Amino acid sequence: MPSRTASSQWEFGDLLPRSEGRRVFTVVELTSQVKRLLETQIGAVWVSGEITNRRLQSSGHCYFTLKDAFAQLNCVLFRGQAAVDRSLLEDGQKVLVHGALTVYEPRGQYQLIVDAVEPQGIGTLQLMFERLKQKLQAEGLFAPERKRPIPHYPVRIGVVTSPTGAAIRDVIHVISRRNPAVELVLAPCRVQGEGAAAEIAAAIRQLNEWSASLPVQERLDVILVTRGGGSLEDLWAFNEEIVARAIYASEIPVISAVGHEIDFTISDFVADLRAATPSAAAELLTEGAVAARRFLSTASTRLLQLGQSRLERLRERFEYQTGLMARMHPRRRLNDCWQHLDELQEALSRSLGIAVQTARARFENVTAAWSRTRPSKVILLRREHLGRLENRLGELAHFATEAAEQRLARLSDRLRLLSPRHVLARGYSITKDAETGLILRRAADVRPEQLILTVLHEGEVVSTVKSKSDQIDK
Repeated sequence: MPSRTASSQWEFGDLLPRSEGRRVFTVVELTSQVKRLLETQIGAVWVSGEITNRRLQSSGHCYFTLKDAFAQLNCVLFRGQAAVDRSLLEDGQKVLVHGALTVYEPRGQYQLIVDAVEPQGIGTLQLMFERLKQKLQAEGLFAPERKRPIPHYPVRIGVVTSPTGAAIRDVIHVISRRNPAVELVLAPCRVQGEGAAAEIAAAIRQLNEWSASLPVQERLDVILVTRGGGSLEDLWAFNEEIVARAIYASEIPVISAVGHEIDFTISDFVADLRAATPSAAAELLTEGAVAARRFLSTASTRLLQLGQSRLERLRERFEYQTGLMARMHPRRRLNDCWQHLDELQEALSRSLGIAVQTARARFENVTAAWSRTRPSKVILLRREHLGRLENRLGELAHFATEAAEQRLARLSDRLRLLSPRHVLARGYSITKDAETGLILRRAADVRPEQLILTVLHEGEVVSTVKSKSDQIDK
């Protein structure tokens, strides 16, 4: 077999020992050899990419994948790497990662053991933004209690922006349309690029100094710091500390309107008021005047309506008073009195008729009651009642007598049946001791030669006992 020349220093054919015979590696031997080669030949490296699949374990170790458009690399940040800013390890974050390549032998997977992480590109600016924001917030530059109210009807407005940018055109267009009486004082400056932040801060200071030199009634009411949209790098001048401190030091209230609605800059947090866009800031500054015009435009209509309503009420009151005067005329009053007198006469007639009828009814009732209470009438009624009672008593006595006779008959029958004579009549007899008169009920109660008396239904028989027997024939 012809030999092959290694085309790269990373080809394992140049790094693994050669032998004339065939050598067979076990999996662990090969994996260990690859791990040794990665750790010794490549060593520590810097790798750029985007973080994905971030997983934070309860042990404190962080696992994530670093990827670009063509490949992926597994990474591990162990808990002991305390110096690493773990806030950078978020999905979607583009970073620079430093670490050593190795192989995780149980899975045969190569990975990067991370010991340093830095933001890449936009991440660096974002990190600077957050650090400055935290610093200024800690110093109280964002405190709500220090923010000043914006005048409702500003007359003179200072504008800090580029004289050739879209922002100044939008501001002029909106203000001239909504309140042409407003005077704009432009402090031109660059709004992006190197040195722009210093020019913005200087323009804010110049407007303050210039306004302070004027009479009070001619001074600026508010300063607008503005520019149009752009990338984070384009807007960066408004994230510089020098601009933030110039806004904070301004004696005149400041509105910040930088970029679009989704853009937030440090100047937005320090300013007394933030507007989403330059046009939005111009609308806020003219809202008072627009509201006043709207009120004035409706005030005339409202006043006319109020006047008409007032006249209508006066007309109704006049008509009422006219009618009242007509009703109060002497002839009208006299006619009303005559009519009222007629009504009273009719009412009196009705009342007398009702009184007469009521008296007649009461008289009839009294007469009837008196006729019922006359002595002769009472005696007659009592006699009739006594007759009814006598009849009732006779009936009750007759019924009681018949019931007593029937009960006596039943008791006589029962007494007759229970009488000894009735039993003797049926052939029975009563035997007594002739001397004592005691009734003899058993043969054991007699003795031979004893005199006994036998009572029959009719008559008595005296006998002498000759013999006796205790047996009874059944």
